[in-house]
Formats: sequence, structure tokens, C-alpha cells
Amino acid sequence: MDCDYTRLTPAERQRRLHQRLCLYCGEPGHVKLNCGLRPQNSASTPGKHVGIPPRANVVSIPTPGLTSKSMVIEVIVYCCSVSVTVPALIDSGAEGNFMKESLVQELQLRMEPLPHQLSARALDGSPIGCAPITHQTSPVILQTSFLHKERLSFFVLPVTDYAIVLGLPWLEKHDPIISWSSKEIVCWSPYCLENCVTSCPLALGSTSVESPDNLSSFHVPHEYSDLALVFSKKNATKLPPHRPYGCAIDLIEGATLPKARIYPLTREEEKAMDDYITEALAQGFIRPSKSPVGSGFFFVKKKDGGLRPCIDYRGLNDITVKFAYPLPLIPTALEQFRGASFFTKLDLRSAYNLVRVREGDEWKTSFSTTKGHYEYLVMSYGLANAPSVFQCFMNDVFRDMIGQFVVVFIDDILVYSPDLNTHIRHVRLVLQRLLEYELFVKGEKCEFHLQRVEFLGYVISSSGVVMNDDKVNAVSNWPTPTTVKELQRFLGFANFYRRFIRNFSAIAAPMTALLKNSPKTLTWSNQAQASFDTLKTAFVSAPILVHPDPESPFTVEVDASETGVGAVLSQRRGDPAKLHPIAFYSHKLSSAERNYGIGDRELLAVKLALEEWRHWLEGALHPFVVLTDHKNLEYLRTAKRLNSRQARWSLFFSRFNFSITFRPGSRNTKADALSRMYATEPSPVTSSPERILPDSVAVAVIQWEFDEQICRANTQLLPQEGIPPGKLYVPPEFRERLITWAHSSLSSGHPGENRTLQLIAARYWWDTMRQDIHFFVSSCSTCAKCKTPKTLLAGKLMPLATPERPWSHIAVDYVTDLPPSNGYTTILTIVDRFSRGVKFVPFATIPTAFQTAQAIYEVVFRHFGIPEDILSDRGPQFTSRVWRAFFEHLGVTVSLTSGFHPTSNGMCERVNQEIGKFLRLYCHKNPSDWSQYLVWAEIAQNSLINATTGLTPFQCFPGFQPPLAPWTAVSSEVPAVDDWMRRSEQVWEQTHQHVATLLARYKQQADKHRGNTPVYNPGDRVWLSTRDFRFQAPSRCHRSLE
Repeated sequence: MDCDYTRLTPAERQRRLHQRLCLYCGEPGHVKLNCGLRPQNSASTPGKHVGIPPRANVVSIPTPGLTSKSMVIEVIVYCCSVSVTVPALIDSGAEGNFMKESLVQELQLRMEPLPHQLSARALDGSPIGCAPITHQTSPVILQTSFLHKERLSFFVLPVTDYAIVLGLPWLEKHDPIISWSSKEIVCWSPYCLENCVTSCPLALGSTSVESPDNLSSFHVPHEYSDLALVFSKKNATKLPPHRPYGCAIDLIEGATLPKARIYPLTREEEKAMDDYITEALAQGFIRPSKSPVGSGFFFVKKKDGGLRPCIDYRGLNDITVKFAYPLPLIPTALEQFRGASFFTKLDLRSAYNLVRVREGDEWKTSFSTTKGHYEYLVMSYGLANAPSVFQCFMNDVFRDMIGQFVVVFIDDILVYSPDLNTHIRHVRLVLQRLLEYELFVKGEKCEFHLQRVEFLGYVISSSGVVMNDDKVNAVSNWPTPTTVKELQRFLGFANFYRRFIRNFSAIAAPMTALLKNSPKTLTWSNQAQASFDTLKTAFVSAPILVHPDPESPFTVEVDASETGVGAVLSQRRGDPAKLHPIAFYSHKLSSAERNYGIGDRELLAVKLALEEWRHWLEGALHPFVVLTDHKNLEYLRTAKRLNSRQARWSLFFSRFNFSITFRPGSRNTKADALSRMYATEPSPVTSSPERILPDSVAVAVIQWEFDEQICRANTQLLPQEGIPPGKLYVPPEFRERLITWAHSSLSSGHPGENRTLQLIAARYWWDTMRQDIHFFVSSCSTCAKCKTPKTLLAGKLMPLATPERPWSHIAVDYVTDLPPSNGYTTILTIVDRFSRGVKFVPFATIPTAFQTAQAIYEVVFRHFGIPEDILSDRGPQFTSRVWRAFFEHLGVTVSLTSGFHPTSNGMCERVNQEIGKFLRLYCHKNPSDWSQYLVWAEIAQNSLINATTGLTPFQCFPGFQPPLAPWTAVSSEVPAVDDWMRRSEQVWEQTHQHVATLLARYKQQADKHRGNTPVYNPGDRVWLSTRDFRFQAPSRCHRSLE
């Protein structure tokens, strides 16, 4: 330090650093090195560089065995064009900065003599047996980390154990934060950020970054070695700060929150889960949660056998408001590359985890495990809005560079420039911008200084932009057909695009001629080869193959066969809109993939297609449709259980906004043809087959006469468009007869529309086949008379009126055929439709109408008064004149349920089930004792809380819950009558509201499965159901059919 400098207290030093004041004079606006109050002669003395007073005669240097804070780091010394990496000792006990004399000579540094020599002493002041210090080095560049550089002079020390010693003056000047446990510099001071860390203005100064050796293994050019921190894996795992671009998760109003199910895990998965949660908690990516939302947590196996954690966000994504942020327009992006000759591709590391979840939305990302409930603080893979949020973030980060020399597509960055020098400058600007926002890239996946690059499905070079060959390879590489079946597949594929190809029939004629007269073998000709090549060229040329339009929705057609998968990406163009292909894809299945089940093979086709066209489909402006002929895939998004392979793929699918739609295989021939490109015909069997039938058995070949008629008709007709390979076209005059045979014959048995269609479509085809079959089957009188209707129930639910008070509306029914018990075999059930209270009356036999009315008079009238309405079924007791006259005389309305519709009196039906359950539980040993438990069954039923009212029947009336046993009773004074009535009225009002709400909910739920009431007019002919009618049958056999 300078001799006039007064040592600062730690508190004062910290205050000046925090307020960015000069450490020498305490004024703002400059740093100590530029302070005008410092002595001017210090600029030419080593005191400026090493902090040694110019007139000092003694200096302390580090010595073994004496106590001081020290650690060793690697530094780089630059001098002219020479650089060397050496170990440097950082030691607070050294009073200057020293360089070993042998290193000075190696670097051929210029030395300057000191005004006077310095004697070297140990920390305790004892002399050291070495020559005095007489020279200092000229200033050199010292690189302490990949972002920290400075110019520094050293005292030349004849003897030292280290090439360089950085002492107390260096520590005071730079004031680094040092982790003494890990022996590394954790962070640099504000002075360093302003004067030394020139490439990055952020305090990211950990020296734990990628070394130059690692960068060279990533093929990162040396021009970016000072920006090595941007390639750091360690810093990419730190919790990012909150930014304005947090991932918002807005939920659809009124949606039901998803509840997580805890997946069972193996012991290996339990250990992997513990490791993952421990690591994520340490990184700050997750935290314990008390969220009411939950998503499932499970593992899937990686290809290398490891375990990948997965969060099942399907339920959350279904109720999330989608953020429709547009992706870059590809045509606009392609225009920017004009004049560009050099390109660099950058791939972000842990891209989504570099964005925080919007503050306050973290609870929505929670997931459940066997070890607890956790939520994410960073944007997790699988969230529906993740691609759009990240694209919005990246657009703002590079807003001033996009359109100038940068294109960003989610986590892929392309830098382009006209020449190499400009390109290096542009790449440096991009890398520095990434560091400013604490974003990091994968060095192993980056490509630098390319002159030809693949991006967004195109190949870009100085020559221009061309279509990626992979886009059309599936068709361009279609092998020449060698069998009749292979030719039929190709022509079936070609037929779908014939309307876009001028003179299609003339071009395809040499190939169609080879199929005349149904040949067994294929005789290929030069004319057929020319036709084949011409069609392949037409498929991958305009106007068939069009460029994608991000403003229009996409359609993906997929299919899988035993040997391969195929897909077509299309959009509708023109007026009228027709599907135009954008790209074709095919993939030959590996031996392992051929062992997949049919469902997994079809799902593999979807996955491979989305991977191939991710740059168009991920974050698309409109939801796209995936067409497949495997119907089970429609339920992928809602499936409760997935195998490990499907679960792993479902995480990938969650990045896309699409729906899967079933399309029969007969209409999915384009993708089917691409998937069967790799299929080979079975080789002929040369050895004689094993004889199964004896010689005496002859098998005749039967040719159906109707089939022959259709074949003859086809030969007399002009070729029809759109006929699938291997199918016969059915002329209009044969269609009704064919449908009648397929639907009404004994061999078919009146199947439904789909099965009738499948039966016919196996061999025949015409353009309105589906509509004709639908009309025929829906008009079949035999089906209408004998089949159970599949239509919705007619009429909306008409719930019964809601009572206003207890026991004003009651319902009655019988429980009959019970085992005799004290002479009783029947129970009369009486239910209060308001409070759900019950009364059970035993009878010896089924009572008459008068006996039933008398029982109600004694049980209900005596205790609760005369009701307003009595509901019952249409049993003989309740439809008799005695029953109706008795209650009409008392002013009671008698209501009967609809005929053969017991659910109208569902309340009694439900109570009857509860009686049976109670009596079975307590009388299973001796069923003849059930009458002794009937009173307890009544008490139990009236003591339980009802789901509709939310109260027990006792609480509804008389208004309190009686004790279940004498020892639980609590003595109290009898309340006043007014208080009791007021409390009862409050309970009744609450019960009425509960009942009305539940009835409305029941009606809403029931109406989902009901249609509107048909309008009938006098004279209309209707079908009458005979299911509940009894006929006088002529025989026992017919009676059994009733």
C-alpha cells in the first residue's frame, strides 16, 4: 500500500465498497487507482502494482511453517505472443506480489531496477538466507480466471517455492470472496467487475468453469476462450432470478383441480427419487409444498438403463389457459440469410430450467411422491405453455439482434454473418448477451463457423436456401416395385395426389397396364420405370409439395406396419381447400421395435413424426390433428395407466398442442404405403408342404357368382379415381344387393354400421359406401324391432318437487319375501322426502290397501301430522280405490311413479337396500331374528348424515341429535319454545337449500345422457316396447323368450 494511505476498518471498507466510493479518499466517481489525491510518483514505482512502499527496505514473503491464509490457483501470464499457465500462491502474509526469477527468464520479461534494494524476511521478522530483491518486472497481463484480466508488475524473487505469489496488496485491491474450504474464488468485487472482468458485467466470477481443454473437446474456437463461463454446466444448475418472463399458469375458471395419484416405485426407483429430490432441493429448483393440486411422479428407463424422472402434467395442462405466442415465421427468417456466408448454431443448456415459474403460480406445478409433496420454482418440461413462454423470453433477450444477425427458435439459436471476422464479433455479442441474462449453452452440441448448416428443415449456405433432402427422402428413395403388391401400394399412394398432377392417368398408364387381368407376377418394363420415376419427381415438386404456412393448421397422418412407420405432414390450401403435403417421412423398424405391440408401434409413428417436424409443430399457432387408424390412441391423453415406454413418450407429447383422431385404415393409405416401403414379399416355399388332409378328401374351389358379376362389370367401366389397391369397385346397380347380403344374411346376423362396413370394405369399394350403409342399417325394420336402442333416453329429467318442511311429503314401498321372524315376512318402508327420516313397520304378509293406510295413519299421522303428498309405485295396494278414497278424504295427494320406472321412487329403493345390508350384517348367523333388529335399523338410518341434506334426519326433525347411548347424554335445561322453533326453522331452511341444490345437480347429470322429448302428433306411427308386456304364449318355449 502507499505510505500515506490510512488503513480502513473492515466496516468502513465494506461501506465504501457497497456505495462504490474510492477506497483512498472516500469520494464517488472514481476508484483508488485513479484517485487524484494519491502521490503521483507511485505510478512509476512497483507500489502501484504490488503495494510496497517505495522507500521500504524490508518486505515479508511467504515461508513454510508460518501461519497465514493462503491457497494455490492456476493463472495465465501473457507477454507479447507468449503465454504460460503456472500455479500461483494467494497468501495474505506476503507484503507484495512476487515472480520467480526463472519464470522471468523463461518469458524473457524486461526488468526494471528498484530505487533501492529490499531485504526479504519471514512473517515473524526473521531474515531469510536469500539475495536481496533488486528488480521488478515490466507490466504483464495476468489472467486469474477466464473473465478476470489485469496488468500487473511483480518483484523478482531469486528463490521461491511458487512461480507467482499474490500477496496482501493484491487481495486488498481486488477484494475477492474466497471459499477456503473448496480453495476457489467464488466472486469478484465491484472494482473487478468495472475494471478487470471486461467480457461479462455480471458477478458470475467463480473460477469453476470449463477449462480450455474441455472447450477444445467441444470444438469451441479459441476466439471464445475468455467466454468459457457461458459453456459452464455448474452455473446452469443454479436457481435463476425472477424476471418479467416468468411462466404463468392461468387456470380455466371453474375447472376441477387435478389430484395426484402416488405411483408405486421399486427399491431402485425409490433411491433414484431420493437422489433427484435431494439434488433439486439443493439447486433450489423445487421446494416442499402444501398445494391442493398434485401431479403424478414416476420414472421411465433411459436407453442406457438409467432412470429419468417424469411429472404427469396431463391433468394440469387440460385446465391451463394456453399462451398462444407465435413462433418465428419461417419464410421471413429464410429471407434474412441473403448474403450470409458463415453460420453458428447454439443450443441452450437446461433451457426451460433457466426460467422461473411466475411468482404465486408455483403451487400449480406440485407433484406427489412417497416422500412428500413438492413444487417447482423453475419452468419444468411438460408444462403446456413452456415453449411459448420460452420463445417470448428469447425474443426479448435478442430483440435488437433478431433480424440483424440472429434467428431464435425456442432453444435453438442461429448466428449468421457475411464474413468470418464479422461473424466472430457477432457470436461474441450473442455469447455475452447470454451471460448477461445468465443463460448457458451446450458446448458439445454447438457448431461454429459453418458455411453450410441445417436449420428449421432447410439447408442454408452462401448459395441460398434449399429444402432438406430428409423432407422428401421417404418418396425420393421409394424402391422400384418388384411384386404386384408393391406396385399396388405405390399406385394407391399416388392416387391421393392425382388431382395435383397434370395428365396423371397418362403418366401412370404404363404401370396400371401391368395390373390388368390380375397377374400373379410383375413384369417390369422400361416404360413402367420411366412412369415410376416421373411420378416420384412430381410428388416432391410444386404444386404438390408446398412450403408450410404457420398461419394455417397442420395435419399429420401416421401409420405403422410390421416393418416400418410412415407419416405425411399436410396443410389445406386452395379453394376449395385440399390437403397438400409438406413433407414425407418413413422409418424402417429395428429388430427391437418390431417386437413392440401394435399400439406401441402406432404410437412410435406419432413420436417419430413429431420429432421429425418439431420445428413446425412445437408451439404451432393452431392445434394440429394426428390421424391414425388405431382407435385406442384417441384415449392416450386421458389414460390412467401407461407402460414405461408410453409414459416416456407422453412427456415428449406434452410439448405439443394436438389431438389424435381415428381414421379407418381404408382411408389412411398414404401413410400406410410409406410404412410398407420396407415390406418384402414372402419367399416361395420350395419344399413340398406337409400333408394335412388325407388323399380321399377333396376341397373344391368355390367362386361366388355375385363376385363374378361385379368383376365383369368392372371390366366394362372406365377406371374410377380413388380405388384402393386390391379392392373391387361396386357399380350403383349392385350396391343395395351387396349391403343386403352383408347385413341381413344368416351368416352376418344384422351387424351394426361399423361391422357391416368392415365386412364390405374387406373386398369392395365405392365413394359413398359409408353413407349408403348408414342409411340402410338405420332404416332396417328388423333391427329397430329386435335390438336394444342405443339412442339417448327421451326427455329431460323431471325431478320431484322439493318439500318445504319435514314429513309433508312421504314415499312408501315394501320389502317382501323375508325369512319368517316372529310371524313377520314383510316390511313397510316410509321415508320423509325432506329430512330423509325413515319408519319401518313389519307385517306378517303383504298388507292390503286398507292395512297399509291404517299403518301410515298410526305411524305418521299420530307423530307428524297429515302429509300433503304420498309417493308410491304402481302396486295393486296403491292403485286401489280404497287407497285413493282414504287419502282424498283427508286432503292428501296420491302420486304414482311412471310405469315400469322404479327410479321415480329411488329414495325408497335406496332405503330398502340399506335395510337389507343392515339386517345381513347383524342377522347372518340367525336370519329369523331380523324383526328384533328392525328398531335399531331405524335408529341407525336416522342417525347417519345424509349426503343430500348434509345433516342427520334427527337433526332435521325434531332438530337435535339424540344420544346414541345413555352414558353420552349431557343434562341441560329445556330451551324456550320460541328458540326451539327458530332453530328448527333454520335447520329446515338449510335442509331445503341442500335438497334443492342436489336435485338440480342430479338433473344436470342425468340430462347429459338424455335427449329432448320427442314431439308426437296424433296419427304418428311409433315403435312400442313389449319388454314389460305379458302375452298369452302358445308354448313354454315362447314364454321363456318373454
